[in-house]
Amino acid sequence: MAGTSSTSSDMQFFQLLVRSGSLSAAARELQVSTPAVSKRLAQLEARLGAPLLHRTTRRIALTVEGEAWLQHARRILAEIEAAEGEVRGMRAEPKGLLRVNATLGFGRSHVAPLIASFAQRYPGVEAQLQLSVNPPPLAEDAFDVCVRFGEPPDARVLARRLAPNRRLLCASPGYLARRGVPRQPAELAQHSIIGIRQGDEAYGVWRLRAGKRQETVKVRGPLSTNDGEIAVNWALAGHGIVLRAEWDVARYLRSGRLRQVLEGWQSPPADIHAVWPERHQQSARVRAFVEHLATHFSAAGPARFAPHSGLP
Repeated sequence: MAGTSSTSSDMQFFQLLVRSGSLSAAARELQVSTPAVSKRLAQLEARLGAPLLHRTTRRIALTVEGEAWLQHARRILAEIEAAEGEVRGMRAEPKGLLRVNATLGFGRSHVAPLIASFAQRYPGVEAQLQLSVNPPPLAEDAFDVCVRFGEPPDARVLARRLAPNRRLLCASPGYLARRGVPRQPAELAQHSIIGIRQGDEAYGVWRLRAGKRQETVKVRGPLSTNDGEIAVNWALAGHGIVLRAEWDVARYLRSGRLRQVLEGWQSPPADIHAVWPERHQQSARVRAFVEHLATHFSAAGPARFAPHSGLP
């Protein structure tokens, strides 16, 4: 039994070390010294009789043996977690580390408040939120739940649709008064477009549909960013037309600070999903957090959502 416990602990240590990317980063997370991490890794390699990592001063890289052991470790630890989850039962109190990833603007405005209210509701959960431009591959075990736009990327992950979402073309009344209101997609070429470089979408290409009609429009402008909130602020300041999620512009359309243009034309749907690896299917904290997200988004459509506010 002691050997099994030691192996499980070593697997958790090695998985954390690989995720951290360096011995020093792992030491900070474990709250020990870097030499202590190096010594434990050396002991693990000695026990297994194979080098697991190539080390440099700044980073680490997996050896062939290390890659194989990491895959086994992830599978075994996931099976242990699933088994424990079943034993604790479906009503177990969520606890432990919850790692969440979301996009920059949407994560800041809409996901961050929900993480705060979730952690307040479940004191046993330690929640970490990381915002990024591109969603990380779930296979890398860097996150437990990712909040994404569009269809789930892989049939091997679990997903739940949280809310419908449209991307809307909009601009400030002042900009439209100066430059005119486009009536057809082709007219966008004569306008200043605020570009957003996010994900794998082709930058500078908008695909629009009106009934059976489809138009692919190449757009350009003097301003671009990877942060949607900045892009919306530029549009509010009258710098051009932006294509942005309804969740992020609904309040400005409602107040009149932005006006929708080409209302009859729609971009491809970008519904909001929570996705998580199959190995977390029995995780009480993941199940509870996804339910927390779904309950909120089903009750708060984009026109009613107040950003930067938690659940009551």
